[in-house]
Amino acid sequence: MREELRLFFTALQFFTRLPVPAWVGWSPAQLNASARHFPTVGALVGALCGAVLLGALQLWAAPVAVLLSMAAGVLLTGAFHEDGFADSCDGFGGGFTRERVLVIMKDSRVGSYATIGVALLLALKYQLLLSLAARLGAWTLLAALVASHAVSRLAALGVMARLDYVRDDDSARSKPIAQTRPGAGALVFAACIALLPCLPLGSEALPALLGAALVWLAAVPYLRRRLGGYVGDALGATQQLAEIGFLLGLAARGGAWS
Repeated sequence: MREELRLFFTALQFFTRLPVPAWVGWSPAQLNASARHFPTVGALVGALCGAVLLGALQLWAAPVAVLLSMAAGVLLTGAFHEDGFADSCDGFGGGFTRERVLVIMKDSRVGSYATIGVALLLALKYQLLLSLAARLGAWTLLAALVASHAVSRLAALGVMARLDYVRDDDSARSKPIAQTRPGAGALVFAACIALLPCLPLGSEALPALLGAALVWLAAVPYLRRRLGGYVGDALGATQQLAEIGFLLGLAARGGAWS
């Protein structure tokens, strides 16, 4: 149990800015083994964002509460996944060869593809959360945020399970976590964690899960064709798009746009 807790904290310190106990330590092998806890970290981030949203709704109008919740998510993760999405927009948008895509992704400068992509991503996420806040009860809304964060990280883990890491640069932050593909046991464990918060959503979880699954189904062949595998930025993009896919499915199911 202590070792499993160590792996959870290892994933937590990698993907968030939350403090962890000093005894957790760090090693490449430890980080690689912690991959099954991606959805667990996502569930925690989603729960904290949901708590901010529900608390803010008691004091301010829904648009303000949703923005505060989104800001909390960015602060908790240091915009880790959003940064990967932005780099992916620039890389795939501006690069026509595998080598050029990887070079652009590594460039710290922000291009027009990244700027436009992130603006659209955040605007869409804001509108989806706003529509769900107006329709769902408090506990269902909390479950929706927890599930969207957990399931989207399961989609990223699914990419890791199907593809190989392709960047050779030893300084790449994601390389230690990609030493080996996640096994069947890790995927089953992660899926159980990711699907658990979907239970309170009832039948409305089905189109939400379908939305996230479609992102994963599209990401794997696309990354195989463009890169021959994946890099860390692509995992961040997969997570962000799968979260959007989940929220789109959940919002469409209840006729939230009517």
